[in-house]
Amino acid sequence: MATGTGCAFDRRSTRGLGWTTGRQHTFLSDLERDYFYALDFADEVTDIQEQYPLLPLEETKLIAEKLGVEHPKDPKTGVDIVMTTDFVITYKDKEFARTVKPSKELENDRILEKFEIERIYWQSHQVDGGIVTERDLPYTLIRNVEWIHKEYHNEDVQALGNFAVQSLERSLAASLLSGITIAKACLACDEQMGLEAGTSLAMFRHFLARKIWAVNMNEKISPSSSANRFHVNQAKDQLAKGG
Repeated sequence: MATGTGCAFDRRSTRGLGWTTGRQHTFLSDLERDYFYALDFADEVTDIQEQYPLLPLEETKLIAEKLGVEHPKDPKTGVDIVMTTDFVITYKDKEFARTVKPSKELENDRILEKFEIERIYWQSHQVDGGIVTERDLPYTLIRNVEWIHKEYHNEDVQALGNFAVQSLERSLAASLLSGITIAKACLACDEQMGLEAGTSLAMFRHFLARKIWAVNMNEKISPSSSANRFHVNQAKDQLAKGG
């Protein structure tokens, strides 16, 4: 993945509905959420599991004992706890385990001890394990995916109906292909079809999320600019899907 240009590492928990899985996902940091966006957009990722438990507990305890390091414990009770790996990903029918942490945390000896327990655990299970930091993430792509992500499930699709959606799709695509800005194309489409302002822009994001349309996702999508490398994916159904 491309190198990032910096981000915040808030420890707040966030939730999101995945395109790939159709499940709600919970993230313990912004960095985890950002990595998820990159995974969710990748065509060959077929499953994403977060906070994956390393079971049985006895296995990680034995690894820690062999390494001569302390196994993670509950800070209140002092009882050994089940360790987790941030993500287990199915990519091209193969599983990968990834721990996602800010690069500065790799300077902490205790954190490195925990990573080593994880590494040996996954190695013993014949699963490719690794660490992802902010330096590994393609942030322009991620911010673009974040911008379109919630429109994957667009309520306007069913509300408008198939005929109106097809008409909007053809009209808006023609405008975008002419090179005018995204904002102007969407506003003109709203006015032409008598739609509430913002409807066509939401549908633009929906078509991108569903990969019915495509743009250069490695350059920032800006409504005030034209759609970079805009094209209609001929392999996809031309009608947006509901849901």
